[in-house]
Amino acid sequence: MGFLAIILFFLIFILILKGYPVAFTLGGVSILFALIVSFFYPDIIRVSDFYILPFRFMGIVGNTMLMAVPLFIFMGIMLEKSGLAESLLETMAILFGKFKGGLAISVIIVGALLAASTGIVGATVVTMGLISLPTMLKRGYKPELATGVIASSGTLGQIIPPSVVLILLAEQISSSTRGKSQVDVGSLFQAAIIPSIGLVLAYILYVIIVSRVKPNWAPAMPQVEIDALKGEGFLGKVIKAFILPLLLIVSVLGSIFAGIASPTEAAAVGALGATILTIIQGKFKLEVLRAVMRQTILLTSMVFFILLGATTFTLVFRLLGGDEYLIELITSSNLSPMVFLAIVMLVIFIAGFFIDFIEIIFIFIPVITPIFDIYEIDMLWIGILMALNLQTSFLTPPFGFSLFYLKGVSPPEITSSVLYKGIVPFIIIQLIFLITIMIFPQIIYTLIK
Repeated sequence: MGFLAIILFFLIFILILKGYPVAFTLGGVSILFALIVSFFYPDIIRVSDFYILPFRFMGIVGNTMLMAVPLFIFMGIMLEKSGLAESLLETMAILFGKFKGGLAISVIIVGALLAASTGIVGATVVTMGLISLPTMLKRGYKPELATGVIASSGTLGQIIPPSVVLILLAEQISSSTRGKSQVDVGSLFQAAIIPSIGLVLAYILYVIIVSRVKPNWAPAMPQVEIDALKGEGFLGKVIKAFILPLLLIVSVLGSIFAGIASPTEAAAVGALGATILTIIQGKFKLEVLRAVMRQTILLTSMVFFILLGATTFTLVFRLLGGDEYLIELITSSNLSPMVFLAIVMLVIFIAGFFIDFIEIIFIFIPVITPIFDIYEIDMLWIGILMALNLQTSFLTPPFGFSLFYLKGVSPPEITSSVLYKGIVPFIIIQLIFLITIMIFPQIIYTLIK
């Protein structure tokens, strides 16, 4: 009967590719499939087996780890409304604009800071696209380089903590390992620090190399324009632009790493801190608060509905013996752990061309985690590899959401082909970095206590 579970997996995958709602496809198709099987094979699945489903749902709703999701989403959206991104981009442009490739480096650094403060890809890409893209094009930047830098920098929120992706990965890995290799959010955040810093440095190194080899692709800003932008009180602007987001980052991540607060408690601190920063920036209004709360509810509801559907799919998949069937299939094929890992990473990378990262997490993690348990592979390492892999899903056409966001705020001359050409080098950088972490897993354990 394990083969039926594989059929269910591919059936759901195909329906999602067809465009059916993910949450209802995961849950509805799984239940319908299970009822059909129970009619023909009552010894395999019984209707009474579904009595456990409400208890699983309540376990998700009462999961304190997942309470961090709406709080981090609130923090990110509130910061996007605060106007802090505009201040950061303007300040960084003044500091680095006099160098070749300086504007591009500024965008990467701001993208990293926003990722550590917000983690909302759409908000980051749209904000930087509206502010920095016209400036970069006006200064003579090659459109492919400008769009590639903006789109890739906006996705850093998927790997730089605090990241909703890392929270969801930790929850799904922990719920799928049957207690063998639990992964907590704090450890996953710590493990992601070095890879995320390395990825940012790799982006910057690429820009520096391009600006040296092709100086006309990334020209420097004239000193006259930089002086005009500085104006009075420039030092105060720099301090305000950097200190405020750094205080927020330190208060959230520092409290987690120091063991003072749990990720959920730190998320609450972050939500309050983002609200205070918005007040300091003079952008806080009742209308803003309502808009932030409305968007938070919409995004959180989407995530949790998909999670409930995924829980239903996982239950049916295991009732059909899908996990045991896969384990037997993999072990009988005598695949080495690294070969199996390479296959999984390749499949997830290809899936990222077509479906969203949340769907990939909730569909693939419950299926592959038990097999990694058999191989006795550290799931903390797998979580970081998956986060790096899922980051590419925002950039890979035809459904790269970062490309959609940037295209929506780009001038007419920025065609889809320009966007696709621009992100190719950054996808290659991400894949090289992913392979590096696969070969040298000790990198992620540097900061873990």
